Amino acid sequence: MRLKSAIFVSALIRRCQVEGCYATLVRKGAEEAGAIFVKVASLDGTAALYGPAPQSAFDESFPADRKFSVLVAPGSPEAEADARIARELKFDPDIFVLEIEDRQGRHFLDLVE
Repeated sequence: MRLKSAIFVSALIRRCQVEGCYATLVRKGAEEAGAIFVKVASLDGTAALYGPAPQSAFDESFPADRKFSVLVAPGSPEAEADARIARELKFDPDIFVLEIEDRQGRHFLDLVE
């Protein structure tokens, strides 16, 4: 069974605080299973965006893990990440959007290779 989206987001925000970077919930999605998108702003006008990995990326022995993939590469203009979020919202209005501000670009997510 997968951890509820709201709990995962709260834990990620807490992790950011512990590590010394700022994180805020920009948009609250569906409590139980809303898709989670994480924007990482490097505070220099660039950003990265991470979203749910495709189902094919999950290990069958751990199907409840949350894995993410790069949607907008680190170092891209921040407007590019914002535009992608806007497109995702048109497709699914029940998404979570978390923004992390970190000069080092840390995201604290499990990424698929």
